[in-house]
Amino acid sequence: MAMHPDAAVVRQGYEAFGKGDLATLAEMMTADCTHHAPGESQVSGHFKGRENILAMYQQLSDLSHGTMRVELEGVAVDGRGHAMSTHTYFADRGDRGLEMKGGLFFTIIGGKISDIDECVADIDEADAFWGQPE
Repeated sequence: MAMHPDAAVVRQGYEAFGKGDLATLAEMMTADCTHHAPGESQVSGHFKGRENILAMYQQLSDLSHGTMRVELEGVAVDGRGHAMSTHTYFADRGDRGLEMKGGLFFTIIGGKISDIDECVADIDEADAFWGQPE
């Protein structure tokens, strides 16, 4: 059975994120894409526009000193431009480590990601790990 095109987009995005390939990620998003990240930490909020999203992804890498990695567990699609992914992410920051389940809900238009809603298993733990805005 062939992979649905929207699932292929999501899987390609995870692969690019894992390699730190921001150029590929940029090509995969619409210019006005928005990533909604839960919580109250310095990496929480509504990141509107491809450049703001990529800057937040870079901040995740910087804050974790390059240790953040994500293991994709699955992708489900509805055939109408939506995809859901589930994953576990890992990161180290100072003397703390984080392992957390999460997921992303994507809106995909014309083969490009236009919206990403992020969910995490424990918002308070994620906030404590990433820290408050400075």
